[in-house]
Amino acid sequence: MSTLARAKHQAKAHPLALDAVLALAVLVCMVAGSFVEPRHRDSVSWVLRTPDPLSLLLMTLGAAALVFRRRAPMAVLALTGTLSVIESVTGDPRAPVAMSAVIALYTVASTTDRPTTWRVGLLTMTVLTGAAMAAGPLPWYAQENLGIFAWTGIGATAGDAVRSRRAFVQAIRERAERAERTREEEARRRVAEERLRIARDLHDVVAHHIALVNVQAGVAAHVMDKRPDQAKEALAHVREASRSALNELRATVGLLRQSGDPEAPTEPAPGLDRLDELAGTFRSAGLHVEVARADQGTTLPAAVDLAAYRIIQEALTNVQKHAGPQAKAEVSVVRVGPNIEITVLDDGSGENGTQDGGGGHGLLGMRERVGALRGTLTTGPRYGGGFRVHAILPLKNRTPTGEDPA
Repeated sequence: MSTLARAKHQAKAHPLALDAVLALAVLVCMVAGSFVEPRHRDSVSWVLRTPDPLSLLLMTLGAAALVFRRRAPMAVLALTGTLSVIESVTGDPRAPVAMSAVIALYTVASTTDRPTTWRVGLLTMTVLTGAAMAAGPLPWYAQENLGIFAWTGIGATAGDAVRSRRAFVQAIRERAERAERTREEEARRRVAEERLRIARDLHDVVAHHIALVNVQAGVAAHVMDKRPDQAKEALAHVREASRSALNELRATVGLLRQSGDPEAPTEPAPGLDRLDELAGTFRSAGLHVEVARADQGTTLPAAVDLAAYRIIQEALTNVQKHAGPQAKAEVSVVRVGPNIEITVLDDGSGENGTQDGGGGHGLLGMRERVGALRGTLTTGPRYGGGFRVHAILPLKNRTPTGEDPA
C-alpha cells in the first residue's frame, strides 16, 4: 500500500483526529494573520501588531468548534458564524475569525443537499458581510468586508462541488456493483440450465441402455441352460448396449471438462439420422417397433434434432419397461409446416399409463425438453389400451431471452 493510500485509510478510520489537526492548522493561520495589519496609503503595506485578548479567545473558540464539524455541522456553523460577527463588531483592527466560519460552511455544503447549501450559504454570506459592513470599524466598501463575502461564497461552492463529485463516484460504484451482480446471476442461471440439460441427457442415456441391458440379461438367464446360442446372442446385445451407454456417458460428461483437462470426445450428439439404429436396439431386445417418416429433406436445428431423438428414446424405453412383453410400438416423424411432429404409440396392456407415477423422470424430462424449445407435448392413455406420446417441435425456435437454443 502506498503512503498516500495509507494516509487516506487512516484518515477515514480516525476522522476526529483529522479534524483536530485541521482545527490546529486553522488556529495557527488565524493567529498568524492577526499579527499583521494592512495599511492603505500611497501603497499597500503590512505592519506588525498585537491582537487583543478577546480576538485570541474568539479565534481559539472558533478553531476548537471545528473539531466537531462532522458530528454537528449546522451547530458548528452557527457557533463560528456568531464568533465571526462578534469579531467584526468589536475587533479594531479585525482578526481573521471568519476563517473558521468558512471551513464550517464548507462542511455543511459537502454533507447536505444543494437547496440547503444555497439557503445556508446565502444566509451566512449576508449575515457576516452585513455585520462587517454595517457595524465594523472600516468603511463598507473596504477590501476586508468584500473578502468575507468572497471567502464565504468560495467555501459554499467548494463544498457543493465536493458533494456532487462524491455522489457521482458513488453512483458509478453502485452501477458497477449492480452490473457485476447481474453478470453473476446470469452466469449462475446459465450454469443451472446447463446442469439441467446434462442431467436430462444422462437420465435418457442411462434409462434407455440400462433397460435394454436388464431385458437382455433376463433373456440370457432364462435360456442359458436350454438354448445357449440364444443366451450368447442376448449377452452380445448386453455388451453392445453397455458399450453404447459408456460412449454416450463419456461424451456427455466430457462437456464438463475444463480447458486444461484431457481432450473430450468429439462425437456429435445423436439425432434423427440414428433413428433406425435406435429402433434396432429395441428390436434386438424383443420389442416390435415400426418407424414411419415423412420429413425427408428437412434439416433440423441441433437442439431440435437432439430433443426429437431423446423423446423417441425415452418413449420407447417406457414402452419396453411398462407396456408388457407382447407390446408393439409405432414411431412417426412428420414435417407439418414450420413444425416437426413426433408420435410414439403402443398397444400395451394399460400399465403404461402409470409409467412415471412411481417417481420416474421420463415424462418430466420430455416436458422440459419440449418446453425449452417452446413446443408442446401431449401424453396419455389411448382409447382401447396403450399409451400415446405426441410432441410438436418448432423448427425456427426462439427462447424467451431471444437466443437460439441450438
